[in-house]
Amino acid sequence: MQNMRKYIASALMLAAAVTGVQAQDKIKVIASFSIIADLVKQIGGDHIAVTSLIGSNGDMHNFQPSPSDSKRIADAQLVVINGLGLEGWADRLIKASGYRGARLVAASGIKALPGGGEHGRYDPHAWQEVANVKVYIANIRAALAEVDPAHKTDYERATTNYLKQLDALETEIKAAFDGIPKPQRRIITSHEAFTYYGDAYNIEFLAPQGITETSAPSAKNVAQLIRQIKREKIKAVFVENISNQQLMNRIASETGAIVGGTLYSDALSEPSGSAATYIDMMHHNTRLIATALRQAKP
Repeated sequence: MQNMRKYIASALMLAAAVTGVQAQDKIKVIASFSIIADLVKQIGGDHIAVTSLIGSNGDMHNFQPSPSDSKRIADAQLVVINGLGLEGWADRLIKASGYRGARLVAASGIKALPGGGEHGRYDPHAWQEVANVKVYIANIRAALAEVDPAHKTDYERATTNYLKQLDALETEIKAAFDGIPKPQRRIITSHEAFTYYGDAYNIEFLAPQGITETSAPSAKNVAQLIRQIKREKIKAVFVENISNQQLMNRIASETGAIVGGTLYSDALSEPSGSAATYIDMMHHNTRLIATALRQAKP
């Protein structure tokens, strides 16, 4: 019995040691935010350990890097950001960390659409178009293969499989809007993050007049929004910072527009939520938008 106990203890110690080696062998990747982290994970699989600086449901616009973020970057082997002016803090943070490893701008090679406001010249939300994410994936595959050539074949295989999923996703998104007349495809959203989505899938997204993302709307603001909806014949409204149900009901009753739910733009949901992965997020947003437009009065 004593010999058996020694055997079991030795086996457990060996298993723990092997697990530790495997964990150390994983390529450490830092992603700027949760959507990028998911895309990296889809290609890297078990060969990588990816950390997102801005986690699930995180606010990209209010992110302030911390010393712990600098430490995590210093220990990484690959840092992946979106680019297109989204992460204005990235260069400063990477420089402060002393990091000298591989860096990837995932949106490299994408034709940027005009932007404005806080994001600058270009709209950085290129991932809202599935065709652009195929470019992200190709860039991620190449970066991982460069850092970890031993698993290049695995990264290529994962890329092929994921591209098939993206092809199916794109087909489903386009089919979701089949039969909806173009004049009916007009939406107001409080976050100007859907330029690429609208351009790719023929949906017109407008910013709400009188309503901002940072302040609670006044009665005057809401009245201005109602006038805009009527004037421009908006069919659906997704205004995330209006949580007052009475105001939402007023907008719906006075305009006839369908008031939708929450759209995910800059971050994924928690793992148990409806937008736990990039593909889940696109399914969720498309379902809400298409449902609202189909329910709207012609």
